[in-house]
Amino acid sequence: MNAVNRTGSHVIPPSTASVRTQLRDVDGELPAPQSEAALRAKSQADRSRRTALVWIGRAAVVVIVLGGWQWFTAVGWVDKFFFGQPSGIWNSLVVLFTQGTAFGSIWDNLWVTVQEALLGMLLGTVTGIVLGILLGSNRYLSDVLSPYIKILNSIPRIVLGSIFIVAFGLGIFPKILLAAVLVFFAVFFNAFQGVREVDPGLVANVRVLGASRLQVARHVTIPSAMTWIIASLHTAFGFAIIGALVAEVLGATAGMGLLISQAQGHFDPDTVFACMVIMAVVTLGAEYLITLLERVVLKWRPPSRSEASVI
Repeated sequence: MNAVNRTGSHVIPPSTASVRTQLRDVDGELPAPQSEAALRAKSQADRSRRTALVWIGRAAVVVIVLGGWQWFTAVGWVDKFFFGQPSGIWNSLVVLFTQGTAFGSIWDNLWVTVQEALLGMLLGTVTGIVLGILLGSNRYLSDVLSPYIKILNSIPRIVLGSIFIVAFGLGIFPKILLAAVLVFFAVFFNAFQGVREVDPGLVANVRVLGASRLQVARHVTIPSAMTWIIASLHTAFGFAIIGALVAEVLGATAGMGLLISQAQGHFDPDTVFACMVIMAVVTLGAEYLITLLERVVLKWRPPSRSEASVI
């Protein structure tokens, strides 16, 4: 049926042939539609180009920071006695990995700290998830215990570290406890909020279908809160490392924190920064593993716009 314009006259719709003719008149030739393979190749090329630009930018930041640091200390604008020097940090790394330390090889000390951080992260994560889900699902328990959790969270961690050292000695147990405390609160609040964000309508529908409380928690609450829990793990290992290092600085017989404390006592900033570089590499490796875990655990969830753009 022909369309009618505002004046009441009939308008004859253009034919396919006339449209193709107009397209040729504008561009000279008919544009060929891009195939799916071509679009995929173009998208891959765009991602590769963006990845290359990101790595170039990261490398530029490293060059600028380290180069500027080296230059400022070389010309005397920054006192290398207090702030160290990149070349001195590199020399300290070489010495640590070739000659060892006064407390054994660098690998032994590194393993002590990593072991404390891993065990502390495991303990803090498990207790944080369990209590977060429990209090998030039970409003009565949440109302009763929330003031005490806030009080515990307000205690300075260094005070807790001193208490743990005095109570349990210089072994790895107090370091594990302090690391667990830091991890616990990071995981607990995310698990608690994740449970509170579960759609109540979805829970009601599952209960109507006859699901028990355990089935609701297993099939609805926990999977829905898992996004929040996994997100907290990205910072949890960093907190575990901090807890282990702080406890080792307060008192230890081995570990990277002990090396940092000894280097500080000898006014050796290069070794302090060298130990920090080693722990930064370990933390980045753990972050990469947690990212892989996130992809496996949350593979059922479609990626968001922000996540799709992350390298």
